[in-house]
Amino acid sequence: MEMELRHLRVLCAIADAGSVGRAATQLGYSQPAVSTQLRRIERHFGEPLFERGTSGVRPTAYGAEVVAQARDVLARADAIGHRTAAARPRRRTLRVAATNSPMLSGTVSRVRTRLPELSLAVNSVYASSRIVELLEEGAVDAAIAADYPGMELRHSDAVKHRGIVTEPTFVALPSRHRLRQCAQVQLADLAEDAWFVTPDDGAGWPGVFYDACAAAGFTPVTVHEFLGDQSQLQSMIADGLGVSLVQPTLRPIPHVVVKPLVGSPLWCRYVLAWRPDTVDDEVLEALTQSASAAYRDLVAQAPHLRAWASRTWSATGA
Repeated sequence: MEMELRHLRVLCAIADAGSVGRAATQLGYSQPAVSTQLRRIERHFGEPLFERGTSGVRPTAYGAEVVAQARDVLARADAIGHRTAAARPRRRTLRVAATNSPMLSGTVSRVRTRLPELSLAVNSVYASSRIVELLEEGAVDAAIAADYPGMELRHSDAVKHRGIVTEPTFVALPSRHRLRQCAQVQLADLAEDAWFVTPDDGAGWPGVFYDACAAAGFTPVTVHEFLGDQSQLQSMIADGLGVSLVQPTLRPIPHVVVKPLVGSPLWCRYVLAWRPDTVDDEVLEALTQSASAAYRDLVAQAPHLRAWASRTWSATGA
């Protein structure tokens, strides 16, 4: 018989219980099974390890030595791979704020996979201006914020940022809309439509929307200020209550179509902002790579965005 850890556990259980029957109960085995196992172990060692009596068993002098060594081996085996609390890596918490971005979920899940010892506490914050304040105050360590061409995110030297992606803004229409068959939509052709417009984000929206409308020669006649989830917005669009500018990666629900705007008059940039004093290079790299990968996944699920990109790149020769 080759000695295994389970054999040593049987010896220690018998020595602790003082009875083969009680040891069997503790181990979850039958008494005959433990008795048979003990006989095999004793044959392996070549002499009895326990003295049998009417009240139970007790180790022989040699058995006591074997049991002591068995306890030492079991303790060492149990300690394999275990670290003391002092030696164990301390779990860090990264405080993250994020504006309304569909890449947030994919970014967080990827960071958790890349850095399992890092705990993420995510705070949804609509206004990018408020996100900057939280970073400046040290209330958060990193963030996904938004800005617009010519209106780049402004902050002190305590904060840094880098672009993740700059994307065109598309429009969501009811599937029965008069322009539903158009590959692209002129902003001016929506002059008479009711609009759902989200509130001031402190970074330039909705000013950039009204500027684009003015450049197209109109002022929106009906504006519904809306701040809610995308499913609720799309439901109202599907019911024909209005149209809305949306992110090009939006996956439309039934009865909603997403179209690019002719000339791409509106663009939005998503940025990763962080505090260098609390975000090290490893975490920064994980955040950057994870956000980029999350956005690529969104593009893969947005045929209207891929079709626009294909037409645009072909037209520009890019």
